[in-house]
Amino acid sequence: MRSAGTPPPERLIESEPAALTDVLGDQIEPMRRYADILCDRGVVWGLLGPKEPERIWTRHILNCQALSPLIGAGASLIDVGSGAGLPGVVLALSRPDLEIVLLEPLLRRSDFLNLLVDELGLAGRVQVVRARSQEYRPASPADVVVCRAVAGLSRLVEATAHLFRTGQALALKGERAGLEIEAAEPVLRRYKLRAELSRPQLHPELEPAHVVRLRPA
Repeated sequence: MRSAGTPPPERLIESEPAALTDVLGDQIEPMRRYADILCDRGVVWGLLGPKEPERIWTRHILNCQALSPLIGAGASLIDVGSGAGLPGVVLALSRPDLEIVLLEPLLRRSDFLNLLVDELGLAGRVQVVRARSQEYRPASPADVVVCRAVAGLSRLVEATAHLFRTGQALALKGERAGLEIEAAEPVLRRYKLRAELSRPQLHPELEPAHVVRLRPA
């Protein structure tokens, strides 16, 4: 056990992939700053596991950035269960054209997000709302709902369908995404939605992401 006067062990942080500059272009510096915050305060506050800095780029930031090609210009977006800002803050930094709501019910996480919005200069087009998705009623439905590691697909549809209606939802998933789609078929029919598995790839050197895309049937 570490004594009170002993500094915490230095964290191992993943080296930047060679593809990072090609993918992020002019937005690379703000994203580096965000990655630094995640690997420091994000771990201290318990929003990111202590081992996650070792894969901060490939597992977290670039995985979230894979949603960008599926989102149209000037879209309004709600990030459900934003947590540490994944994927909402990644998209806010890389896509200045987007208007984004970071929806997060837990106080500590919403406090973290409010600090991020101020420190990263996102105020004005990024808003933090502390609420559960089932209870949140935006003034108008979003063009896009995004989420990562929030819930199984059936529960996700029931919790978010009212937030996008004629738009789309993009859910980052793992390798079992296809099985989730099959299991969610009764719920999808009830909400008149169709689901498809998309595998956007940002760069030939990076693994494609698993994205479930929900749209009106």
